[in-house]
Amino acid sequence: MATAAGLLLGFGLDRTLGDPRRGHPVAGFGAAATKVEDLTYRDSRAAGVVHEVVLVGTAAGLGIGLRRLVAGRTAPASRTKNRAERRMARAIGEVVVTAAATWTVLGGTTLARTGREMADRLESGDIDGARALLPSLCGRDPEVLDADGLARAALESIAENTSDATVAPLFWGAVAGVPGLLAYRAINTLDAMVGYRNDRYSRFGWAAARTDDVANLVPARVSGLITTVLAPVVGGRPADAWRAWRRDAGKHPSPNAGVAEATMAGALGVTLGGRTQYRHGTELRPTLGDGPVPRVRDLRRAVRLSEAVQLAAACAAAIAAYPRR
Repeated sequence: MATAAGLLLGFGLDRTLGDPRRGHPVAGFGAAATKVEDLTYRDSRAAGVVHEVVLVGTAAGLGIGLRRLVAGRTAPASRTKNRAERRMARAIGEVVVTAAATWTVLGGTTLARTGREMADRLESGDIDGARALLPSLCGRDPEVLDADGLARAALESIAENTSDATVAPLFWGAVAGVPGLLAYRAINTLDAMVGYRNDRYSRFGWAAARTDDVANLVPARVSGLITTVLAPVVGGRPADAWRAWRRDAGKHPSPNAGVAEATMAGALGVTLGGRTQYRHGTELRPTLGDGPVPRVRDLRRAVRLSEAVQLAAACAAAIAAYPRR
């Protein structure tokens, strides 16, 4: 019950406060990972495996240590008067630590706020402002995108990151508690840092990219299922989201992003994918869904659906965690 309560409280903190503006622990982990990379980097898969194991193992170990700490294993038993008080103190400690870890690893509220801000700038005609905001959502080249291109890029990022930033950490929190939360965020952060197919990281980043694929395999499909069921929230039809998933998700180069983007496209009744311009070049992505290309109004609908999916995922995670306690 403590894990379930902690997940819900942490989700509530994220909904209320968003990401910490200063001293974010994930940013601190990223800075530490950069220093570790200076020591571990070699142009080989083996070096990348070592890098991944050291950093993810450290994050998981921290979670295990925190769980043991609140369980009273590192504190003298005399600090509690009796067994009932000890159980109560342990439960409260588990809730607090789980809530803090959940708040730390979630990014759904900031994602939704950024999506709404992007829509505001596009609706007001502030294209330069929208272009300046896009890098906080994805790695597209904003200078070559018009208003509709910016809306599409933001919408696709919201679809993918609804799963990565909320559903997946909640899933792993329900499965493995605080160690699961911290280990997942480490995996996802390392993929964002080194999981690229370029000259420096094509071999070194292989382990990070593949580990992230595995870690998101089930959560992405949970996210897709919730998106499909909640399509009516934005005037869509579950049948359309399901059809887009079954028909189009496998076309995407990512085994997980394809599910998130295809179900979002189907729920919104738009077409995602196509010509996609990054700073390193242009890719021709497969199209997902049916209908017109997304407009600014569709970006707002995507934000509403994302928030609904996040709430449903938090409730589902709490329910899944509850029987384990």
